[in-house]
Amino acid sequence: MKKFLIALLLALPALAQNYDLLLKGGHVIDPKNNIDGRRDVAISAGKIAAVAPNIAPSQAKKVIDVSRFYVTPGLVDIHVHVFTGTSGSYLAGGMSSVIPDHHLFQTGVTTAVDAGSSGYKNFPEFRDKVIKKSRATIYAMLNICGLGMGGVNGNEQDQSDMDAQATANMAQANKDIVVGIKTAHFAGPEWTPVERAVEAGNLANIPVMVDFGIIVDGRPHDKLFLEKLRPGDIYTHMFRPFDPVLDVNGNVNAFYIAARKRGVIFDVGHGSGSLAFQWAVPALKQGFMPDSISTDLHNGSVTGGMKSMINVMSKFLNMGMSLQQVIRASTWNPAKEIHREQHGHLSVGADADVAVLRLDQGKFGFTDVENDRLDGTRKLECELTLRKGRTAWDLNGLTSDDWRKRGRTLPRKQEH
Repeated sequence: MKKFLIALLLALPALAQNYDLLLKGGHVIDPKNNIDGRRDVAISAGKIAAVAPNIAPSQAKKVIDVSRFYVTPGLVDIHVHVFTGTSGSYLAGGMSSVIPDHHLFQTGVTTAVDAGSSGYKNFPEFRDKVIKKSRATIYAMLNICGLGMGGVNGNEQDQSDMDAQATANMAQANKDIVVGIKTAHFAGPEWTPVERAVEAGNLANIPVMVDFGIIVDGRPHDKLFLEKLRPGDIYTHMFRPFDPVLDVNGNVNAFYIAARKRGVIFDVGHGSGSLAFQWAVPALKQGFMPDSISTDLHNGSVTGGMKSMINVMSKFLNMGMSLQQVIRASTWNPAKEIHREQHGHLSVGADADVAVLRLDQGKFGFTDVENDRLDGTRKLECELTLRKGRTAWDLNGLTSDDWRKRGRTLPRKQEH
């Protein structure tokens, strides 16, 4: 009897349930940690606790079979518009911002960056009414215009509202949230928006994202890339129909390649007007791929060709990028671009922000901003999103038990 009790005591550590949740048997793609293969992912107290080939199910309170799926870090979308406050519910062309938690989790996104919807004058409203209330992690790039985004005919044309020092001051006072400066939609020939955005970026020591707006004589892309932007600054809308990514012979323009070599970052920013297959497909075939995949999420793009982050990722998968390249451009790369390296990976100790993705094979159609179609054979869908280890989206009830296990229950009092 004594020997039995000793053996039982020795076995107790092995029987202890060390983990709250175990994602079992999935194909893990974690670019930061160079993982691309079958692994189990254990979660405890909202953090990644272990990533290993074979973790005993007995170690976890709950086990989810994800052997049919890919397991990746929670996706990082660095170009969205989610300022839905009284002064921020509009965008260029009448497009509106969207409520972040209504659109991000269902597509695997756990971290997003609002790209310039607010400026230094109305950022506090955005911070208090949206960012602090969102379950998803929301960062912001401040528009160089004090009132934020207003479009081609709005305040983004007002050079007197472009105050680099005030913008930098607001960024420095909110270092936990503000990750960059944004300039967009300017239609004049002056370099003022770019120059003041870069000035603010220098003062606050953060990157600049440029939406170059309208092509204007005297403001060419090569000068922007090679003279105005700094290494680490981001050019978004890289495959927009009127951008010169390809030369007259269909080759990637040399100054795009030179810009990348000097450290300029190229971001997708699909939106409702900024991805054309006629530019993207040839560029990708020549090896000019995006550094980061992003959506330019707003109410016009979610109902158009863009649809969602996972749909944009599927487009690039069918245009020639590997699944590993697509995941890197949607997780670790964007996290590094905004200098928030705590996101975009599954390292032990990191927040358990996780996307479980299904890769379907079949016949699919994808549309771009010119309503052209791309036929494809692979399509990603998001099965499960975890935010700090808690279920934020569960498409097919992976985290739920069969209802019959509950047994017979008495009627409950109706709740209103």
